[in-house]
Amino acid sequence: MTDSIFKAACIQLQTGQDMAQNFVVAENLIREAASGGAQYVQTPEQTMLMELKSKALFENLKSEEDDLYLPQFAALASELGIWLHLGSIAVKIGDRRAANRAFVFAPDGSLAARYNKIHMFDVDLPNGETYRESKNYQAGQTAVIVDLPWGRLGLSICYDLRFGVLYRALAHAGSSFLAVPAAFTKQTGEVHWNVLQRARAIENGCFVISAAQGGRHANGRDTYGHSVIISPWGEVVAEAGTEPSVIYADIDPAEVKAAREKLPTLTHDRRFGIQVGLGETIRAAE
Repeated sequence: MTDSIFKAACIQLQTGQDMAQNFVVAENLIREAASGGAQYVQTPEQTMLMELKSKALFENLKSEEDDLYLPQFAALASELGIWLHLGSIAVKIGDRRAANRAFVFAPDGSLAARYNKIHMFDVDLPNGETYRESKNYQAGQTAVIVDLPWGRLGLSICYDLRFGVLYRALAHAGSSFLAVPAAFTKQTGEVHWNVLQRARAIENGCFVISAAQGGRHANGRDTYGHSVIISPWGEVVAEAGTEPSVIYADIDPAEVKAAREKLPTLTHDRRFGIQVGLGETIRAAE
């Protein structure tokens, strides 16, 4: 590991329903990020296909082994000499079941990590939008970290952002950087996106790097955009608008150490029981 400063980039997309075209757009922006000096490049959740209808989704899906685009992303990482974090794609894992899976490729094109989204977005929003991610996707069971040259990166995807215990576990496992590639809805993003990003950074003393989907998609869905990079002290270092774009930030691992020395909350965590009235005490799980 090295304490040197590195440049991170978030690729903001407006993924549609044509996978070949989606790849071209993603590739061009990844190349732009690498040309801009980025050594770590992250794309958003569902980089390759934004599709809510089950029939159309599964007509397009392949298993990880048979996916047509993963080898091309691996080759791109190798060609450009970058750490390429594919925020997620849908991969078929069984009959009418998929995983919402992230991939991290090393600069030699090898696969360094994969992560299946743990928390499923099953919600009914006040404006009438309804999502049942668990209808098509199987939830992951394992948190994942990956060692980058500059420190450990904790992986997550979108709705995971709302579950602080995941990020606490990633921080305790040595993560200095947290990744939250996402396709946040416009409605929830307008009120919760930035505050949750900053909270995850502040409470764990980590950089948070989050590439997002933004704008009106071909399937009619509106996503919030505003890809963002947050410092360990909770400052917004870089933020996008709503259109496809690239944002950059210089990431200094020394800022993680400094933030954790100022507020050493990771060393103050305590387990505790909860007493029910004057009776039973419920013990925290070990």
